[in-house]
Amino acid sequence: MEQAINRYLTRHGFGQFCPKAVLFDMDGVIYDSMPNHAVSWHDSMATFGLEMPYDGAYRYEGMRGVETIKLLARQQWGRELSDEEAHRMYEVKSAYFNRQPAPQLMEGIRTLMQQIKADGLQICLVTGSGQHTLLDKILADLHGLLTPELMVTAFDVTHGKPAPDPYLKGMQKCGVEPWEAIVVENAPLGVRAAVAAQCFTVAVNTGPLPDAELADEGANLILPSILQLSRSWNSLVEAVRNA
Repeated sequence: MEQAINRYLTRHGFGQFCPKAVLFDMDGVIYDSMPNHAVSWHDSMATFGLEMPYDGAYRYEGMRGVETIKLLARQQWGRELSDEEAHRMYEVKSAYFNRQPAPQLMEGIRTLMQQIKADGLQICLVTGSGQHTLLDKILADLHGLLTPELMVTAFDVTHGKPAPDPYLKGMQKCGVEPWEAIVVENAPLGVRAAVAAQCFTVAVNTGPLPDAELADEGANLILPSILQLSRSWNSLVEAVRNA
């Protein structure tokens, strides 16, 4: 881990790494919700004549839903959708998602957040989601660990992931600089956004994509699960002290 930190510092030209906040993606990181998204994306887009492969939900994850729809339309229909049309289609996707079983918290996420809080770091949610049902659920499920003030959603930025804007906004809300933040992501586009924001990026590969896709986007650490990150948290803290 010390080597990963030193490579991060060298890459960005920072003289120090002193984390004060951890910024979490939501789907596939906090919630085991990606299988639900994969089904709802596939089935809802099919009603409009657009093809969304099940693994496409993982590849495009992190991007705002309306931007994902615009991208699919651009690729398959060869035309640009208006914001209004894309929003109407996203509402259909959200309706399909809401009919899926309620997603469960990722194993180890509550313990990990408790560890982070005990070490005096802030926790911020940074998601491309705009689905109110899930955003309301997360505040209830992680009461005392997440607050509305430290949440960045699809409604907070004009340019979603893979642009760095969501993570820049998250750091602004936390009052930290890039070398004071750790990002926890699971998707290639999310990793790309975090790296573009110059944050130390931990990728947890909770989906079907190979580790190489996360490494290619610049992830500093790649772990197989949130539970493993929780078990490795103290080692990461120690590596920060020694780097």
